[in-house]
Amino acid sequence: DILDLSKIESGTVTVEIEEIPFASLRDSIDRNFSHVAEAKNLPLRILFADDLPRSMESDAKRLQQILKNLLSNAVKFTSQGHVELRVSLAREGWSADHPVLGKVPQVLAFAVEDTGIGVAPDKQRLIFEAFQQADAGTSRKYGGTGLGLAISRELATLLGGEIRLVSRHGEGSTFTLFLPLHFGGVDTVRSARSAGEPEAAGPALQMRASLPLVRETQVADDRDVIVEGDPVLLIIEDDPQYARIVLGLARDRGFKGLVALKGGLGLELARRFLPTAISLDILLPDMLGWTVLNQLKLDPLTRHIPVQIFSVAEEDRTHGLAHGAFSYLVKSSTSEGMEAALDRIRDFTVPRTRRLLIVEDNEIERGAIVELLSYKDIELVAVGTGAEALKLLDEQHFDCMVLDLRLPDVNGFGLLQQLHADPSLAAVPVVVFTGKDLSDAERKQLRALAKSVVLKDVQSPERLLDETALFLHRVVTELPPDKQQVLQRLHGAAEMLRGRQVLVVDDDARNIFALTTLLENQDMQVLTATSGRAAIDIVKQTPDLDLVLMDIMMPDMDGYETMREIRANPEFRNLPMLALTAKAMKGDREKCLEAGASDYISKPVNTAQLLSLMRVWLHR
Repeated sequence: DILDLSKIESGTVTVEIEEIPFASLRDSIDRNFSHVAEAKNLPLRILFADDLPRSMESDAKRLQQILKNLLSNAVKFTSQGHVELRVSLAREGWSADHPVLGKVPQVLAFAVEDTGIGVAPDKQRLIFEAFQQADAGTSRKYGGTGLGLAISRELATLLGGEIRLVSRHGEGSTFTLFLPLHFGGVDTVRSARSAGEPEAAGPALQMRASLPLVRETQVADDRDVIVEGDPVLLIIEDDPQYARIVLGLARDRGFKGLVALKGGLGLELARRFLPTAISLDILLPDMLGWTVLNQLKLDPLTRHIPVQIFSVAEEDRTHGLAHGAFSYLVKSSTSEGMEAALDRIRDFTVPRTRRLLIVEDNEIERGAIVELLSYKDIELVAVGTGAEALKLLDEQHFDCMVLDLRLPDVNGFGLLQQLHADPSLAAVPVVVFTGKDLSDAERKQLRALAKSVVLKDVQSPERLLDETALFLHRVVTELPPDKQQVLQRLHGAAEMLRGRQVLVVDDDARNIFALTTLLENQDMQVLTATSGRAAIDIVKQTPDLDLVLMDIMMPDMDGYETMREIRANPEFRNLPMLALTAKAMKGDREKCLEAGASDYISKPVNTAQLLSLMRVWLHR
């Protein structure tokens, strides 16, 4: 009876239409919920109208999942009075423009009424739209609802219906599920939509995968007129006005534009259209822009696409460039910098051979690096001294440099400092490659330089191929098969997760069950905690813990407080912690990061997105 959260959230839910006798439905509800209500001394009244036919046609499993959520909430939020389920034929009450209910002969109403705490008028839309409780505080009296009304609403849509709410704060609520008496499946919903009608908010999860991509209604882009060969800029930006400005400037430069106001949709558009270039904001509603960047750079199909970051924070510049961004621009009130950035992207996307400088004094090692990296898409220049390297850098343009720190004529650290001192060279990505173990002092020096120089430290040929391909924007799918296989092994999704130890922190057993099932299917070792205090104890007792998934909305000690206490211990300063948050406002996202989250993902969780995010942080 536990809801398989991972299947629903990944958009792979199927509908199985069958005859559902009302007598058996009533018995099932009575059997599953009477004892729950009795435990709180609440009468549970189940009323089926006398004029109902013998049965209905729908998906019995999905229907019972919706009723289970509605009745569970009614009992949970009612301390005195009653809970009542009324099932009857309805002639009105649903949305006037509903694409299915307005066109079927008969409609059923499942009304769940309680005398509980109720929902204030200004919160009634929120609890459906944002997967939140009406209670503003996260350390709430009632604990987590887990899946929430958003999932019930999605399932209702999947069955051709909808959920409506009538409530008064402090007096109780009535949630009414309207469904067709005889439902013909997803095709009924799909055919009921006119061809030009935009996708409704919160489409059924099954249709999310099969229907065309949802259009961002605030910004009209060019997705309907893009043809093969068009230069395309994908704009991932949560501010519609800023997105319009970038779109206009891009069109002025010959690009067609795609706009995504969320990171998840941006990734979907990137994989669908394979744009020429991408502009990326960092603070997005559903995930950090850093997560989007890393997912793009982990995917062989999108890895080569140049990404221009537009951000409000200057201090993140080197971080962005070191993770494969083409360029980084701090947002301002004028458009000059933006125009120059788009000019650079346009010029960069003109096909040309990328140039790589290799600085390695050992002739055999130098030859091996050349053999590993060489192919027709790049030009390699290899030298054996720091002096030769500096001379070439002064005279010629290079897109990336491979550097051995131990050179005969100059200390590699000194060479890096010279690059930092020259503004024209500071942005040249440097991949430090040495087969020797670095001392703690040398690693500390590298970390300090990495704050001002685009720098990566690798110790294997596979990682060297990987990082240089990243900075050179090499199209992985066009490399020789042996090089493609090396990169595929390095970034293999299963390999990156297998054997890793993860802690799942959530106060709802259903969420823990679903996430544990998902992660164990990836051969991960899963630890669980149902409270913040228990999570802190487990972290302290598990030195080889790889990652934490932290629910924010927990009673007593919420996720914010839990993460702060974990981060207060220097031993766990670098432990990846991913916040699972039901909230989508910028202030809440920033609150997660300030509390110590490495990243965040919005509920309801898309499992493919979650696994991808975990791979990003475990890859680091």
